[in-house]
Amino acid sequence: MWNKEEKQKAYEMMLSQQEELIKDEKNWLATLANATALLNMTLPTTVFAGFYLFDENELILGPFQGRVSCTRIQLGNGVCGEAAAEKQTVIVGNVKEHKNYISCDSDALSEIVVPMVKNGKLIGVLDIDSQETNSYDQVDQDYLEAYCEKLLQVF
Repeated sequence: MWNKEEKQKAYEMMLSQQEELIKDEKNWLATLANATALLNMTLPTTVFAGFYLFDENELILGPFQGRVSCTRIQLGNGVCGEAAAEKQTVIVGNVKEHKNYISCDSDALSEIVVPMVKNGKLIGVLDIDSQETNSYDQVDQDYLEAYCEKLLQVF
């Protein structure tokens, strides 16, 4: 586990790198694909980093890094569905104790889901799972919300 300063430095570098990637690429699919690779490289305990995109009444799996995953999630179901329905970031310290958790990968022990909302409209969610419990905190939330804001430029 890294300390707060190391984590902040890693996130600052990631935001800077993403800014450079967005300068040259305006296609949302290519941008999200590279974003998952950047997240996976930056966050050392990650077992899944990806996007679920909102399609009328459900979330559908988009670009990701990790093992085979759930492909469709109803609003309100699982951590992704909760974050999407509430349009608020959800952090779960131990997914094994979360009553509404959908298990896609048994190696995932904690999770953070950040909704992507543009002009009040849900675009999707960023979903990141860690192989350690209690991996995510307010620092992660703040930086990942800023990261999603950058990504929303291509939508």
